[in-house]
Amino acid sequence: MVVPAEEGLLTTSGVRVLIATAVPAERDAVAQAFPAGAGDVDVIAVGVGPAASAASTATALTTAALRGTPYDLVVSAGIAGGFQPEAPVGSLVVADEITVADLGAETPDGFVAVTGLGFGTVTHRPPESLVRDLTAVTGARAGTVLTVSTVTGSAERAAELRARHPGALAEAMEGFGVAEAAAAHGVPVLEIRAVSNPVGPRDRASWRIGEALKALTEAFGKLGPVLESWNPHEHPSDPGN
Repeated sequence: MVVPAEEGLLTTSGVRVLIATAVPAERDAVAQAFPAGAGDVDVIAVGVGPAASAASTATALTTAALRGTPYDLVVSAGIAGGFQPEAPVGSLVVADEITVADLGAETPDGFVAVTGLGFGTVTHRPPESLVRDLTAVTGARAGTVLTVSTVTGSAERAAELRARHPGALAEAMEGFGVAEAAAAHGVPVLEIRAVSNPVGPRDRASWRIGEALKALTEAFGKLGPVLESWNPHEHPSDPGN
């Protein structure tokens, strides 16, 4: 959905932004932060998981480019599991690294990322200035957001992920797919997550989805001033291995 503009409300000062969420509930929470009529912001639900998010984001980027209205920034957004105690329920996380946690191979010596097998990419790094400024205005923590195809459901799996990724603050399912599509188009990427539950044993009764969606809306309400001072021609950080 396109989010239009009204006089006196939040704008992004001409920076064209594509915001990709997994599901409509997240999309609607983000859209609440923007005025009706702001044609420089598109908020879309791209589906669950890295494959669906990559395909849908790539389609949106290609369509915009062919229309002569390319995007300056892509943002992966939504709720997420937070690693405790660093990312409590209701808190915000901005990714300084977007890393796919389970793309690779199991070996007798343990998991080896696809880059350890000699090909591929496992990490994308958002522009440092955007991460710094967004965390400053929102109070979010900056850290690694892991992308997984299977959501963690045990303490053992949570511990394993933290051992491999000590900087991880949150776990979600779409960021790396969105980042791969953005990288293919040469567009910078951000990932913003609101924590709805702890990473670990799966307990739906303890999830605070409404609280997380509210935090997501509030975070995007503060995005406009950050983009006003951002140079969209800043070179995005190089993908990592």
